[in-house]
Amino acid sequence: MDERVTRAVRRREALIGRLMDVFLDRGFAELGVADLAALLRCSKSTLYSVAASREQIIVAVVRAFFRRATERVEAALDSGAEPRERVGAYLRAISEELAPASPAFFADLDAFAPAREIYKQNTRFAVRRVQGLVREAAEDADAAFVGAVAGQVMESIHRGEIKAQTGMDDSAAYAALASLIVARMAAAR
Repeated sequence: MDERVTRAVRRREALIGRLMDVFLDRGFAELGVADLAALLRCSKSTLYSVAASREQIIVAVVRAFFRRATERVEAALDSGAEPRERVGAYLRAISEELAPASPAFFADLDAFAPAREIYKQNTRFAVRRVQGLVREAAEDADAAFVGAVAGQVMESIHRGEIKAQTGMDDSAAYAALASLIVARMAAAR
């Protein structure tokens, strides 16, 4: 019995991974369950093994994307590295994880409230994480300021304001933020 459950879980996770690839490439707003089944060459009932409705499938896939991204970002941090470099590494890792996401994916995230909330939650977590990494790097008042500014920029990236003002996608904006913070912290030394 356990082996069957394990196989089913692996199949479900593989299916979520394939759906994730489709969503990152095309977005999800315009795709119905029949469209997804055709793209993945599976039955609609197979897709419903992920979740009971199209909306729940989207939420499951978006949640899995951000869970995977968070795990990879955390894994990219070298605990032995200089704290200042850890801040840059963290933000660059976010940039790398967001790089495969198309503009359609980000537009659909913003337009679908449950997905938007998942992105907001992940952004809030990342803001707290960056602020903590900045404090580790320099415990003075400047660290609090740099952490606060990083948080504001990250929220602006999430809201699409940075893209609107600069044309940079989320991935490029996180990479630029990493460069700014690391340069600022290096100059403060």
